[in-house]
Amino acid sequence: MFVNGVPQRPGQDYRREGRTLYFERELAREGQLGFWRWLSLFLGVAGTYRRNDTVDVVYGNGASRRVVALEPYPAEPPPL
Repeated sequence: MFVNGVPQRPGQDYRREGRTLYFERELAREGQLGFWRWLSLFLGVAGTYRRNDTVDVVYGNGASRRVVALEPYPAEPPPL
């Protein structure tokens, strides 16, 4: 498990409940760019420096490994 290329430790950085991963820190997506932001990027006037976290999950058996890139989204924590 990696977030932005940094290895994550189960129990310290995240926990898994069923098929859902819960991270200790907030993860952010950049979202869609508006027309003016896109135009300023296209013209080279401004860059984009918004947070855009990526989650990569590595899994497989001893013979092969696969990597899946997941998009983070806010989720309600399970009830206690």
